[in-house]
Amino acid sequence: MLFQIISLLLNIGCGLVTAACLLRLYMQMQRVPFSNPVGQLVFALSDWLIVPLRKVLPAAGRVDLSCVLGALLAQLVQFVVLALLASQGVPIVFVLLLAVFGALRVAVTGMMGLVIVHAVLSWVQTRSPISGVISRLCEPILRPIRRYVPLMGGIDFSSLVALVLLQIVMIVLGHLQMSLMGLAAG
Repeated sequence: MLFQIISLLLNIGCGLVTAACLLRLYMQMQRVPFSNPVGQLVFALSDWLIVPLRKVLPAAGRVDLSCVLGALLAQLVQFVVLALLASQGVPIVFVLLLAVFGALRVAVTGMMGLVIVHAVLSWVQTRSPISGVISRLCEPILRPIRRYVPLMGGIDFSSLVALVLLQIVMIVLGHLQMSLMGLAAG
């Protein structure tokens, strides 16, 4: 029971830091300004990790490698602590694979959350300061889908299609992770 509680708390804490690092990277790549509530939250959750990493790891073009490394480190901490608590000799390859797949799962889950929030905000026609940010972050995913899924009765189903596709990506990631873990074990 204690292991499950610690696992939950680590998943939440490390997941938030991972999500903040990945969202920071994505916002930078999409050139979304950080002078909004979402950007300020991302900075608050990730500055303590990203700023020191930037001194060691420079950006590679438009990709801020310190954000990628920060996300991976947060996931690595989670799985190393869990491995130590389980008191099992877990090979480092397993822990590294779990960290990479953990970061990928956080990225896909985060995009699913953005799409859901975008869909809800589009239904209520809010003038919230985060509406524009969420729309800009979802547009690269929704735009290609809108080319193939027309409005039906004036309703945009691109968010639903995106969620289904992201769920499929999660299933594929899960199967790929299990396959790689099996190869690493053998």
